[in-house]
Amino acid sequence: MAGNMTRNYQKELDEITAHLPESGKRKLLLHSCCAPCSSYCLEYLSEYFDITVFYFNPNITDKNEFDKRAAEQERLINTVNNDWRSRIFESIKFVRGEYDPAVFLEISRGLEKAPEGGERCRKCFELRLGESARYAKENGFDYFTTTLTISPLKNAHVLNEVGSIMGERYGIAFLPSDFKKKNGYKRSTELSKQYDLYRQDYCGCAFSKAERMAQIKDNK
Repeated sequence: MAGNMTRNYQKELDEITAHLPESGKRKLLLHSCCAPCSSYCLEYLSEYFDITVFYFNPNITDKNEFDKRAAEQERLINTVNNDWRSRIFESIKFVRGEYDPAVFLEISRGLEKAPEGGERCRKCFELRLGESARYAKENGFDYFTTTLTISPLKNAHVLNEVGSIMGERYGIAFLPSDFKKKNGYKRSTELSKQYDLYRQDYCGCAFSKAERMAQIKDNK
């Protein structure tokens, strides 16, 4: 599926939300990589959708790291459900996806040396968004999307292209986004401080961690 690099995905999202019915919020499955990235996305989207956060990240090859991020995600949701009670339609819900890093390692075979942001990352997006689309379709959601576009290090065009492909494959609407726009990333850092969230310094897989460690070593 060929994409248009000039598309403004955030504008497309704004147009969709502007035309949603005022009563009966649509059900959205929000794939989340971690609590900090989800913070602004939840603040923004909770005005328009009944949200379930889907934490599916088998790319995190360290089990302790996976568990730590999952617990932090759940803590954030429990906190904001209380703090935002007066303005959100329904309490934000949480689903912890199956953890099987062997699945990620299998799709990464032969791409171990690929740079961050390259073909290995696209395969990772396909894995995580594919499972999100499948879960959303099988559980009666109206839309699915991902927090990943909030990162300045992630290619929003590739993520939206993959999301659209997976939506078509499973028959579920993919909500376009570029959450870093409109100061979204800046707001996520503010919310992370407000809620004292654990912020990791690498994406999650062993390959991104090794690359990050090398960068730190070079900077020293």
